[in-house]
Amino acid sequence: MALSRVRLFASHGEGTRLLPQASRLVELPYSSFDDDDEDEDDNMAEQDPGVWYPEPPKLSPFSHCVRYLAFFWNLLFLLLGLLTLAVGVWGLLAKSPLPGGVPLSSDPMLLFVLAGLGASTVSLAGCLGAFRANPCLLRFFLGAVLAFGGLEVLGGLLLLLARRRLRDALQDLLLLCLLRYQDDPDLQFLVDEVQRSLQCCGLESYRDWESNPYFNCSAPGVQACGVPASCCQDPLENGSVPNIQCGFGVLGLGAAAAGAMVHTGGCGAALGAWLRGQAGAIATGAAVLLLLEAVGALMALRVLRDITAVRVWE
Repeated sequence: MALSRVRLFASHGEGTRLLPQASRLVELPYSSFDDDDEDEDDNMAEQDPGVWYPEPPKLSPFSHCVRYLAFFWNLLFLLLGLLTLAVGVWGLLAKSPLPGGVPLSSDPMLLFVLAGLGASTVSLAGCLGAFRANPCLLRFFLGAVLAFGGLEVLGGLLLLLARRRLRDALQDLLLLCLLRYQDDPDLQFLVDEVQRSLQCCGLESYRDWESNPYFNCSAPGVQACGVPASCCQDPLENGSVPNIQCGFGVLGLGAAAAGAMVHTGGCGAALGAWLRGQAGAIATGAAVLLLLEAVGALMALRVLRDITAVRVWE
């Protein structure tokens, strides 16, 4: 604090006698009326070691590194979210208008749209928050990541506690896919991939395709009393192009004759066995996802703490 020195003299009523030498100089607090310039204040501050002048906090190289890493980290997930969103929008536009009057809310591609939109929004907030040093965006990013992480943990616990209900739900889903096999290209692709990779046909057996109005034996089309080509044991039939008619008429044959042409086992049991075999990989993937979210949250928290420290000093 700058000090001003004022020489005091006696009042007019007491003559001209000066005050003692020790009391001639009195130090008064600095006021806005003093005319000392900044150079004199700096010189006096250097001469008075008892006065402490705070310096602005400086970010360490590690803090700068964390900030840049948080920016590129969120930029990567932003690109992945936009890619997922683009795939979902492309899937919806490629089928517009939806066949058979299928409502938009039941379309599987809507999951890609919602997942991509959510991931890109949260990643954009983290990206801009780290780049612009915006505390509001960083707090929004942290809250969204914590919410998603909590929902994922809660979903995992519910899956562990309700495994039987999950199996029933998967069976109901497969049955719905069988019924709407010809109505939705996405469901058709999903069913074909499951039957082809697991070498199965139908839900419980290949006879489940009788519930489909296009493959029922009373149907008027050429697919009546048949099954999809993905049920065939050898859809290529020693050729290079799959024979889409390899499953025609299978439902009208006996079990032995049908077993020589198509896979007769159902996909329900095969899918359950596959999920049990992939339990370790699924758990590892979930743990990696939570770890990635935790790393992003910790970096955003460090950047937010540095920003808050600088703004408090200012």
